[in-house]
Amino acid sequence: MAASLGFGGSNAADKGNSTATPSTAQPSYSGTTQMLDEHLLTPASISSLEVHGAANTRRSLLDHIFKPVVEDTAPAGTTLGQVLDRVGVATKKLARFDIFKEEGFGVFLSEAPRPESAPPTDRTDLDISIRVKEKSRLVFSAGTDFGNAEGSAYTNAVARNIFGGAETLSVNASTGTRTRSAYNGTFSTPINGNPDLRLSVEALRSATQKPWASHEEQLTGANLRLAWLTDNSGTHALAYSTVWRQLTGLAATASPTVRTDAGDSLKSSLTHTFTRDRRDNPMLPQNGYLLRSISELAGWGPLNGDVSFAKTEVEASGALPVTIPGLASKSGVSVGGGLRLGLLYPLPSGYSLAGATQPSRINDRFQLGGPTDVRGFKLGGLGPHDGADAVGGDVFAAGSVNALFPLPRTGPDSPLRLQLFANAGRLVALSSSKGAEKEGREGLAMDSTAVFQGVKSAVGELTNGLPSLAAGVGLVYAHPVARFELNFSLPLVLRKGEEGRKGLQIGVGINFL
Repeated sequence: MAASLGFGGSNAADKGNSTATPSTAQPSYSGTTQMLDEHLLTPASISSLEVHGAANTRRSLLDHIFKPVVEDTAPAGTTLGQVLDRVGVATKKLARFDIFKEEGFGVFLSEAPRPESAPPTDRTDLDISIRVKEKSRLVFSAGTDFGNAEGSAYTNAVARNIFGGAETLSVNASTGTRTRSAYNGTFSTPINGNPDLRLSVEALRSATQKPWASHEEQLTGANLRLAWLTDNSGTHALAYSTVWRQLTGLAATASPTVRTDAGDSLKSSLTHTFTRDRRDNPMLPQNGYLLRSISELAGWGPLNGDVSFAKTEVEASGALPVTIPGLASKSGVSVGGGLRLGLLYPLPSGYSLAGATQPSRINDRFQLGGPTDVRGFKLGGLGPHDGADAVGGDVFAAGSVNALFPLPRTGPDSPLRLQLFANAGRLVALSSSKGAEKEGREGLAMDSTAVFQGVKSAVGELTNGLPSLAAGVGLVYAHPVARFELNFSLPLVLRKGEEGRKGLQIGVGINFL
């Protein structure tokens, strides 16, 4: 962003005076700063403000941003510095709509011409011209994408600023190593011209293989989402979703627990997500912290569907740089840690809290273990198993500590690191949810007291004995789109029925414990 602003000053030194010192022959740095500060305190107002280059953007959207700026600078006590600050805040707000090129912004100031008949005044009237360059309205892309424990190929079409109000329509199709097919379309728009308050509607359909539990899950649904940014840079999202789930494609070796939960289910839920990310680099944090919570209420009260529960997951992680004596600059060495906790509480359908309650389903329970959370264990390797199938749990706790070191001759800014780590976790199911294969789901209905005692027992079980534990060493590469890890892991504590993984393990993802 460029701004042109002139100010003048005079040299008090007499050129004919041979005794003039260097400090009086030219203005000092402190003198120049003082003149600038004084200039910013002069009275000023905005005479006119024009935006150029926004040919496809509605006037009403621009008015939401810049009209208050013009009105706020009208009072007589407004200074030039306040005018510049408010224009800067407004242009940053305009940039957050993501419909203009970042390098295309320019702000130019000039003094408005004053009529000859106007009385003299010490207040400066400004003409402000803002130049922008709009991004392409239609974008097609294709490539590969990486999520936790999955890689995929995708095609994507994005239409920006459809109706001139910073609306976005995105259509995506992908296929991957676990997700055989996924299609979704999302329409998003800011509310009341506010880039930090957006409403979106999404339709989706997907088919995902889950070999750790011998089945495939197909989803068809839609969600309505409201997202907003708070003053302390935390992001909130409130979403209502309704999803038809099909647990199908069972393997011949599928366990009785998986077969009991097979078939169709309808989930209707409200979800709130909060994220505060103060890390310097999400893929390779050297400093800062992350706080995240996800709370979901399904099937209770006015929510329909045939599954009902309250589910909460919280995560906290952080990193600190390590200073090495004798090095003037940063060393590239850091230590970090993370903690994740989760609880699923089954609820009765309707408005009562004392009715008959069905145990949780396998597609709602937590899964734990794998290269992106508790390393040194197979995917879904922790927690309850029925034969070879990981059937998930209702309560979990997992934590990790690690140290990152730059490789020799790579320097502290290299995205390649050597990693030492240790992590542990426990995943526990409600005791009353066992045995579904014997009586069917209807025969396992519980009353409110049994649910409470089951959850209480499961939470207490988290601290019963040592958690499953592994340690190891590996290489980390932080790519802008994903983090890659190649680790040698050694399980140190392994509970009965759980599946560890000794040796090399590859992890690709965007969210590691």
